[in-house]
Amino acid sequence: MASSESLLLVSSQQDSFSDSSSNSISETVRRRPIKVYFAVCSGFLLVALYVAFVVTDGSTPKNGTNDETMAETRARLAGVSEKRVWNVFDDRNGEAFAWNNTMLSWQRTAFHFQPEKNWMNDPNGPLFYKGWYHFFYQYNPNAAVWGDIVWGHAVSKDLIHWLHLPFAMVPDRWYDANGVWTGSATFLDDGSIVMLYTGSTVNFVQVQNLAYPEDPNDPLLLKWTKFSGNPVLEPPPGIGAKDFRDPTTAWKTSAGKWRITIGSKVNRTGISLVYDTVDFKTYEKHDILLHQVPNTGMWECVDFYPVSKTKHHGLDTSVNGPDVKHIVKASMDDTRIDHYAIGTYHDSNGTWVPDNPSIDVGISTGLRYDYGKFYASKTFYDQHKERRILWGWIGESDSEAADVQKGWSSVQGVPRTVLLDTKTGKNLIQWPVKEIKSLRLTSRKFQKKVRPGTVVPVDVGPASQLDIEAEFKIKKDDLEVIFGDDSVEDDKEFSCGSSGGATVRGALGPFGFSVLADESLSEQTPVYFYVTKGKDSKLKTFFCTDTSRSTMANDVVKPVYGSFVPVLKREKLTMRILVDHSIVEAFGQGGRTCITSRVYPTKAIYGAAKLFLFNNAIDATVEASFKVWQMNSAFIRPYSTADDLGGSSST
Repeated sequence: MASSESLLLVSSQQDSFSDSSSNSISETVRRRPIKVYFAVCSGFLLVALYVAFVVTDGSTPKNGTNDETMAETRARLAGVSEKRVWNVFDDRNGEAFAWNNTMLSWQRTAFHFQPEKNWMNDPNGPLFYKGWYHFFYQYNPNAAVWGDIVWGHAVSKDLIHWLHLPFAMVPDRWYDANGVWTGSATFLDDGSIVMLYTGSTVNFVQVQNLAYPEDPNDPLLLKWTKFSGNPVLEPPPGIGAKDFRDPTTAWKTSAGKWRITIGSKVNRTGISLVYDTVDFKTYEKHDILLHQVPNTGMWECVDFYPVSKTKHHGLDTSVNGPDVKHIVKASMDDTRIDHYAIGTYHDSNGTWVPDNPSIDVGISTGLRYDYGKFYASKTFYDQHKERRILWGWIGESDSEAADVQKGWSSVQGVPRTVLLDTKTGKNLIQWPVKEIKSLRLTSRKFQKKVRPGTVVPVDVGPASQLDIEAEFKIKKDDLEVIFGDDSVEDDKEFSCGSSGGATVRGALGPFGFSVLADESLSEQTPVYFYVTKGKDSKLKTFFCTDTSRSTMANDVVKPVYGSFVPVLKREKLTMRILVDHSIVEAFGQGGRTCITSRVYPTKAIYGAAKLFLFNNAIDATVEASFKVWQMNSAFIRPYSTADDLGGSSST
């Protein structure tokens, strides 16, 4: 094991380990795996026939190439799951919806981060450095489908307005020839940065690689150098070649070493492997795991970080102590859901134990960051403002054919702060970063009493870009009548997903807002509370988003999202909704339960998009107090020489 004196230094512009700089895609390296692949296939006729069937998939490529099918095939070879063509049809025998450019142009968001075009997925290595927030992300520069993955790169002063920079890293070495995949940044003791990332090799083996800034004095971190000794980690015995990815941010142990964890699986058990290092070049693997949960499948994008039990600010990843809990989060490859659990970390042996094993990581009834479309998330500690910030990839819910037609796919959620809910001690609180308020324009305040079975239009003008904050109260008299009526049955089996949506009426719900609705309500996306009477005659509250009527299009997945939300005694019901064209982010009870939805109206767009307040409860009158802001667009564009790109020396 190397001594502490050999800790990787990145304070010099000259790379003492490698002269390889990553700033352009090597066509020779990138195409080599394909040549090797077909050469091998040509020697095995049966394999070649099988591959030909998979690649063509019954379709005729245009100009010899079908980007969608090739992306699917490459993903299978690499061991990566991604949305497949036609897999979102309500009517699988029907034809794709006839999207026109007017509809598709409206879908592009105004204040959510997304590239100018093409495919984007996982957030990578976010950090704050010398006055700039840096965001890296999985990106295909060549198509609106997965494939040819590089690291996109953007910077911001406020996490809202972004400047696109040149690619940070591209697949130009044998160890990442099939993709520069997800990774994480770590600040060393001297303030310098190292980046660990997964590479897919020429043979589609997942390995871990080391990179660092070519010029640490550059606040924009424009050029990155790959370590000449890469890969620094390969799949250990017993781990599949395609089941070893997404290294975490490193944290310090009590012995002064750095520790990371990497997601994997053994059969159907999801696991997080643990490694220690002093120099980020050589690693010692632990014999025991950080954690494992049977029957959860492959763990992707594992995240591990501390939260304070007493303070209302974020913690650096290396913090530990009696007033600290630790979060383990994993992205479930089988279900495309991000699950987290709260527990206790044991530094001595590198293990973590959940507080409540019945809601452990990946269990279907366990906790989620988000109950809608939200995946491959990544947190980082913002030392500039002492907060932990969460990024999440918001994929599409339409067909891949529609993505190709519009020329882009996926957005990132508005960055969120993450804290332990000190009132319950059993869940996290997520909330949009306060900087998003800088986009608020004109506002209107409303006080409305909404009787059962009532829909009320809310006059706010254009309704494609909104920030809504609301409080709801059920009349006390109505609650007393319902609780005293034995004919009102217990509804302990209620769930948002199986409830039938916002049209199914109960004694105490649903009630909330219909966003992105047209005048006739033929298209609408209700965001609402549903309050049930438990068997102990206590209230149980659910927070839901119903996308089943969000669009007339047939090639869109339209589920009802949501879950139980804790409501403490004497708390009012509160929600916040961010509406930004084709994305709706909803936060219940201050962020205890969050729901992100992708919606694709065909009529409720531009000036035809409206906002409604509704109460579909059978017996209860609801009092609503809310404020609605029009939201400005963020500046998200390529940087130019005219931009002021100077940064402070703060790290």
